[in-house]
Amino acid sequence: MSRRNRNSRNRTQEQQIMMNFQAEVMRSEGFAVNPNRPEDVKYEVAKELGVPLTRGYNGQLPAESAGRVGGRIGGSMVKELVRLAQGNLTKRQ
Repeated sequence: MSRRNRNSRNRTQEQQIMMNFQAEVMRSEGFAVNPNRPEDVKYEVAKELGVPLTRGYNGQLPAESAGRVGGRIGGSMVKELVRLAQGNLTKRQ
């Protein structure tokens, strides 16, 4: 297998792991997450924030609105990663 194919496969696996982590975090925040389509949680978040995010092209959506959706998801993920890291540091001491 070529290096390019291996890297592509690893990237796909890593993307799936991050999608699953995102879904787990957002589920813990109270959002309905479809286990077959965890990436769809962004539409749930957008709906809660009143952002008119739709499937497909969203070029008319201002960057500020899109950022509110991404920030809500990313911020929750970062908080969880920090919590996990702190727990690991505590276990080592």
